[in-house]
Amino acid sequence: MTGIEPAAGTPVPAVGDLLRDLRPLVECESPSDDSAAVGRCADLVADYATSQLDARPELPVAGHRHLRWQWPAEPGGGRVLLLCHFDTVWPVGTLASMPWSVDGDVLRGPGTYDMKAGLVMAVRALADLRRSRELAGVTLLCTADEELGSPSSRELIEAQAAAADAALVLEAAGPGGALKTARKGVGIYRLHIQGRAAHAGLEPENGVNAGVELAHQMLACAQIADRAAGTSVVPTRSWAGTTINTVPAQAKLHIDSRAWTAAEQQRVDVSLRGLQPRQPGATLTLAGGVNRPPLASTSARPLFERARSVAAGLGLPEPSECGVGGGSDGNFTAGVGTPTLDGLGAVGGGAHAEHEHVLISELVPRTRLLAALVASLLDRPVAARR
Repeated sequence: MTGIEPAAGTPVPAVGDLLRDLRPLVECESPSDDSAAVGRCADLVADYATSQLDARPELPVAGHRHLRWQWPAEPGGGRVLLLCHFDTVWPVGTLASMPWSVDGDVLRGPGTYDMKAGLVMAVRALADLRRSRELAGVTLLCTADEELGSPSSRELIEAQAAAADAALVLEAAGPGGALKTARKGVGIYRLHIQGRAAHAGLEPENGVNAGVELAHQMLACAQIADRAAGTSVVPTRSWAGTTINTVPAQAKLHIDSRAWTAAEQQRVDVSLRGLQPRQPGATLTLAGGVNRPPLASTSARPLFERARSVAAGLGLPEPSECGVGGGSDGNFTAGVGTPTLDGLGAVGGGAHAEHEHVLISELVPRTRLLAALVASLLDRPVAARR
């Protein structure tokens, strides 16, 4: 393969700079459902990126702390969207048990891998790139609610993607640093079960036990899955009842579904909406639906091939690729027809787990690859699928 040479004079970021930039963000805890914590992190991200890019962000969504930096495209030039999020799944106080730490090549801390390291890499790549060229055509979007399913940022993400030739998602890499060229679509559902209360000792036969109905429905949901097709339907969080001596009158069940194709998502949706109560007198109410469409490998293919060429031009190892079950905002960008390459962020592991970590030695090469890939796409845009 003939590599695409990086622009002459493309700077090489220092690993010490990347770690120095990343630590304050990791130590500014930002669980998605804590608006005050997310707001503090948004302020920190805004100040940090402004210091590197010499540009203040826009706040495009009233009431939400999503941040956008945008440089208008030149006629005939490419338009590239870099997509990050700074919210995490970790509650405030997690740093006490998972502090920022460096042990050889391993960096640990809540949100390092998913995905504050990717955000810092994006900012550093653009900061290094602007020393040798204009950033005309670049949009950097950092959102605050990805871990919740992007309820307030989805429309913004889709609008920005529709105006771009390519979307580069700074979510963490796959196993071995693989770029993510496919993602399953995601469905998020909530099932409310209504029964009838009664005294558990005096007259249980007069009740309709929502907890028993919950058990039936959990099994019914799990049976909708199709392992051969790669479709999962997982009953997750559930609860029932009020007191220990009362037949439960209500129960609730959350359901997580993942599928490789829109057709499978539709099948699951129809099946869940067709669930029927097993006990006379019980009623079911289903809320939610498809949250993210699949990111098909066809969307990523032109960008993955470009990344391989750019890596060769930099003398970096040829990137590998993978498909994953986890969703990201890249599902939304691909869903509007914009070529999308995901997993360009940190190499490591342990997303959402106590062993979350980043491999320090991979930070600089990945940032160099990102900067050169952005430059290549600005100079030679890929054709959108729309």
